[in-house]
Amino acid sequence: MAAALLVDQGHDVLGVTARMWKEGSRCCSLEAVQSARKVCWHLGIRHVVVNVLDDFMQNVAGRFAEEYVQGRTPSPCVACNQTIKFGALLTRAVSFGCEALATGHYARRIDTEDGVHLHRGADTSRDQSYFLHRLSQRQLAHALFPLGEMIKQKDVVPYARERELPIAVTEESRDICFAPPGQHHEVVERFFPDASQPGDIVTMQGDVVGRHEGIHRCTVGQRRGLGLSGGPPLYVVRIDAEQNRVVVGSREEATAPGCVIEDVRWISGHPPPPDETYAVSVRYQHGPVPATIKHGDDERCTITFSEAQFGVAPGQAAVVYCADEVMGGGWIARADG
Repeated sequence: MAAALLVDQGHDVLGVTARMWKEGSRCCSLEAVQSARKVCWHLGIRHVVVNVLDDFMQNVAGRFAEEYVQGRTPSPCVACNQTIKFGALLTRAVSFGCEALATGHYARRIDTEDGVHLHRGADTSRDQSYFLHRLSQRQLAHALFPLGEMIKQKDVVPYARERELPIAVTEESRDICFAPPGQHHEVVERFFPDASQPGDIVTMQGDVVGRHEGIHRCTVGQRRGLGLSGGPPLYVVRIDAEQNRVVVGSREEATAPGCVIEDVRWISGHPPPPDETYAVSVRYQHGPVPATIKHGDDERCTITFSEAQFGVAPGQAAVVYCADEVMGGGWIARADG
């Protein structure tokens, strides 16, 4: 779709498929490559397959598995955009003589005299700016988001049909592209065969109420799949990787008034003023909530929400917005409170 829009705008376009995973998956299967090649043939443009497998295994899949065994909940799509699509793949595209890398993200790039800015997509129900918050000025300067100003049902679907693109108009997947749906633990166990180490599920008071089959199968805020029955609902409050324990409690105990984030990246290259009220998303499709930011040392910040938030999971990205603009964000180190 993005390629068709750029072709119709008169750009010289090269179709690129990134090979990131050994086995077939939604992003790297033979069917996916053939579909991309068919679209490029339909548009009259060249298509190439670029091997970024080593980069992906190290910076995305490997990190994904390591985060889980450390009791954190990773966000691999964020890492993939930063290190693969607008990292290794962008480098290859430039080597081909390309000036920019275009993707189908629902996000907007806005250029001003003081730099390149990232904004939420016009289709707020499908906005994907959350996944792009770690891009630098250099990366954004080479990024194009042709779908950014479009609404899927109103603009994208009719255009695809009018253009007779030889692909089905499908819903975006909510799952991880390199793991079978609901089976992320298989990827973790490939990297860490001993990850499935059973352990105790305990209450906030330390009482044992059940057993888990590996902390990598659990995430903060989870209720289903814990094997707990009877009594009031219990949610995962935190994961103690050192003790191989999953701590559960009430929904209230699984909420937090704030969080500490680390490895913070600001798109402009410098922190926004700390005395302003911003909006923060602590996971994808979590509506941004008003919050204040206190800058710390070593690329860390403390975020305080206007209202306590449920399921603030270490390892997920906390993304800071000012109105529709993405300021940046970092990885949640811990929930505060």
